[in-house]
Order: sequence, then C-alpha cells, then structure tokens
Amino acid sequence: MLNWISQTVAVTALNLRTIPQRLASSGVAIVGIAGVVVVFVSVLSIASGFTAAMTDAGSPSRALVMRSGADSEMTSGLSGPEVEVIRQAPGLRRDERAALASSELYVIIDLPKRSTGTSANVPMRGIEPVTLAVRDEVSMVEGRMLEFGTNEVVVGRGAQANFSGLAVGREIRSGQNSWQVVGVFEADGGVAETEVWSDARVLQGAYRRGNSYQLVLARLDSSDSLTTFRDWLTSNPQLNVQVQRETEYYADKSRALGGLIQGVGFGIAALMGIGAVFGAILTMYTAVSTRSREIATLRALGFNATSVVVSVLVESLALGAIGGAIGGVLAYLAFNGYQTSTMNFQTFSQVAFAFKVTPALLILGLVYALLMGLIGGLFPAIRAARLPIPAALREL
Repeated sequence: MLNWISQTVAVTALNLRTIPQRLASSGVAIVGIAGVVVVFVSVLSIASGFTAAMTDAGSPSRALVMRSGADSEMTSGLSGPEVEVIRQAPGLRRDERAALASSELYVIIDLPKRSTGTSANVPMRGIEPVTLAVRDEVSMVEGRMLEFGTNEVVVGRGAQANFSGLAVGREIRSGQNSWQVVGVFEADGGVAETEVWSDARVLQGAYRRGNSYQLVLARLDSSDSLTTFRDWLTSNPQLNVQVQRETEYYADKSRALGGLIQGVGFGIAALMGIGAVFGAILTMYTAVSTRSREIATLRALGFNATSVVVSVLVESLALGAIGGAIGGVLAYLAFNGYQTSTMNFQTFSQVAFAFKVTPALLILGLVYALLMGLIGGLFPAIRAARLPIPAALREL
C-alpha cells in the first residue's frame, strides 16, 4: 500500500510539474472551463440577487393583512372602516399615539428604463406618516421626506438607478397626474427600493380609489405575536382578511421567478459544460499521447497502472480547479453588485436588484469545474493505463 502511494505521488508530481511545458494545450481546457463557470455563476447570481432583494424586504416582526383570497397586493382591497378595525387587533405594537399599522395603496405607473428607454411598470405606493415607524429599515439618503397632503414623492435608490426622470427636483408625469420628487431612500437593499412613495390620501384622489387601500402592514409586539394577531382578525365577523408574515409573503413571491432563473442557469451550464468536457478530453488525450514513452517507461520500471490513472485524473482536476478559480474571480469582478431590474410576473411590476455572487455560488462553480475536469480526464487516464509498453517504447 505504501509503495502504491509513493508511486502515485511521484507520477502525479511529475505530471503537474510538466503542465507549464504544455501550456498551449492545457490552456484550451482551462479557458473552456473558466468560460462555463463565468456563465454558470453569473446567471445564478441573478436569481441570488433577486431572491435577496425580495427576502431582505421582509421582517419576521411585521405582518401583511390583505383581502382573503388575494394572491398579491395588486389583487387585494380593504375599505377604510376595515382598516380601522384591523388597527384594534391585539398583538399590534403601539406607540404613545396609535397602533403601528400602515395602510397602504399600491398602483403601477409607467417610467422609461435607463438602459433601453422602453416603458416599464414601476410600483407606486401610497403611505402614511406612521409608515416610517413601521418600516424602520428605511432611511433618507438624499433630499428629504415627502410632505403629506401634497403631490410630493420620494423614490427608492434602486428605482432612481434603473428608471429615468427620478432625480431630486424632477417631476414625474403619469396620465393627468404630476408628482414632484423631493428625496431618495434606502431600505437595506430590499424590494421597496424599486418603489415610488406618495401620500396615500393624495394617491387615492388621483386614482379615484375613494377610501380604500390594498393592504395594512402591521408591526407586531414581537415575532411570536403573529398567531394572536391573525386569529383575532380572521375570526372577526366584520372582516374577510388573510394574514401572512412579511418574510413568508416575499419568499413566496420570489420563488417562481427565482426557480425559473436557476433552471435556466443550470440548463445553460449543462450545455456549455459538454463543450468544456470535450475540450478537457482532447487536452488530456494530447498530454497522454505526447508522453506515451514516458508513461511506458514508468510502467516498465514497475509503476502500477492505477498510479498512472490517478496521476492523469489529478492533472485533469488541477486544470479544472484553475479554470474554476479563474471563472469564479472573473464572475465576481464583472457581475457582483451589478444593478438591473426585471418584471416580477406575480405582481406585474419591476423589481430592481443587484447581482449577488455569493461564496456558495463560487463554491458551486468550483465544484462544477472539478466535475468537468474529472469527466474530461477519465477516458484519457484509462487509455494511459492501457498503453502497450513495447509499442510505446518504440515511439520516437
């Protein structure tokens, strides 16, 4: 056993030391694998960034109250009297003045994308003065907060980066309505940064919604207060509502699109991986062919065939690791933090987010690169072990 290990280590070390002498052929495999890893990691970083933007928007200590049967804010509806009943529920956090429950209106406006100039559905949310106490992650980073009772609006940083006409001091026109941009806010990178916020009462009048809202966002006494809050509301005969923890709501809304993007990413990587594997096979076959006399000499000196197999596989894995590392670094430098937006088909509105190349994605890309290297080196390794020693020694 010790003899086999020493033989394997010796042959493997020899193979690895000669890689620079075969840089041209080895580079084909490295570049192919690196290219696959770049595409693989970059596509999955879209899903990672989108999911992070959605889940970061939620807090376990907040709950959404919508009409029973509604699958999103767009299809929900609550009257003013219903909202007042909701504010009386136990389990709600209260300050000195009132319950921390924000009654919100949700509409869609058309704004041009910065990148293409095409029209995009941008969410516009009507809020109340209590909203900033409920959404405590929100902070103003430019300008000031809107003055309630006016046509002033504040915009999320993601919306300002992705859509035209949202600079402080500019005016947004939507149909017959105009809105003055007075500030820009952040929300810890969450989906709220895609939105435009206005006074809910003013927005009701502009869109002829009367005394109605889409939802109530409630801050709970604690994350454990959800059951008390939900049971009181769902059993109240004055209401016909459903209650969901905010984190669960956004996780559900990100699942469909996130899964679709991941499926596309794995599909593209699989197709490109086939090409990279063939490149690795050709590279390793070339390496075995050019070193056939060397391999035959080692076999004639008593080196075990399995040692030769392992050495070729390790060399192929090394090429895969180099390609995977290069691809991961390139994907991180090129795509991590890249700002974009996409349509969330469950709410029919844009979501701005940043590509997110996580350590988990980099590890996944490296594992995929090693897998391609392993498959690419398998058949050449078997061929190397089966080389006829006399014939190989006679090669010039």
